[in-house]
Amino acid sequence: MILTDNARSMKILFYSPLKSPNHPVPSGDRLMARLIIRALGLLGHDVAVASEMRSFMRSPDMPDALDENKAQAAREIERIMTVFSGQKAPDLWFTYHPYYKAPDLLGPAVSGRLGIPLINAEASYSTRRNLGVWKQSQDMLLESLDAATVNLCFTRRDMDGLQAAAPGARLELIPPFIDSTPYGALTPSPEPMRLVIVAMMRPGDKLSSYRALAESLSRIADLPWTLSIAGDGECRQEVEAAFALFGPDRIEWLGALSEDAVGALLARGSVFVWPGHGEAYGLAYLEAQAMGLPVVAEAIAGVPEVVKHDRTGLLTPPGDPEALAAAMARLLTDDALRSRLGQQARRFATEERSIAGAAEALRRILDRYVR
Repeated sequence: MILTDNARSMKILFYSPLKSPNHPVPSGDRLMARLIIRALGLLGHDVAVASEMRSFMRSPDMPDALDENKAQAAREIERIMTVFSGQKAPDLWFTYHPYYKAPDLLGPAVSGRLGIPLINAEASYSTRRNLGVWKQSQDMLLESLDAATVNLCFTRRDMDGLQAAAPGARLELIPPFIDSTPYGALTPSPEPMRLVIVAMMRPGDKLSSYRALAESLSRIADLPWTLSIAGDGECRQEVEAAFALFGPDRIEWLGALSEDAVGALLARGSVFVWPGHGEAYGLAYLEAQAMGLPVVAEAIAGVPEVVKHDRTGLLTPPGDPEALAAAMARLLTDDALRSRLGQQARRFATEERSIAGAAEALRRILDRYVR
């Protein structure tokens, strides 16, 4: 705990409209929610999950879903208000990752009725998503951004987008972070020519990244690489089809792994590869770097926020399979470069993107805006 003498422990209600920290399906979103709760806990605050309600809407053509979500939210708001009836109100409401597919239908109402500050973290806004019910979601998001005591941004890309959409909103930047302790306890034992992926198999950007990687690997089939894939999901068959041109001696299909098993996998990898289409940032990149693996990815979306070109890995132009293949080949065949980037990657993830550093940044922000 790093609570300072002049600080006060707060009761914080935490809410994630896309996926609760208690959701059974692992994802980067769930992991970051848990990390934020732990970082606030390091400051001595008492954090409770306010609601398990999901407001996710897969398509903009779902007006009934939005109406149903609003009705459910109305019931949840009254339930929460009943819980705090006749007792001291919490000190803060903290919403993680409100965006067009998953609006926060609880935080603005509850914080307003309880008279407590509202903080948003990793909110994102895109005018391209102003379609159907998503337009209504984004209109609500803009109101929440302006009403919030402060909005925490994990990437410069998101911060720029919010500044343009809500110029009056109060914004602060906190880089993505991880708890690197489990990886620091492991000793890397990289196997030559072993590439590693840790990624779910879902439609859209995930499947697109798998296909892009398979295409790039076909261009360096002359090298004796092997690829270990940790991940599973509804697109498993499509992913396997993308890699069907490679023999079974090339690809190791591991399915979804526990955190300990992921650490053991990373410990025996040489290079972490993942194109990163549409990644908000990608905590898997930081986990790999914490284990000392250099990264090969595309310089796309939020990837450059967590992978530093020619410092912790190699970033290639988006949509360029030749460049991605060349970067993988370069790291696989240049031992000195791979070692240098791997060592720097481990320092970057464990020192510059640590949970302790994030907690200290949160402390400064809370002191400024909430104390």
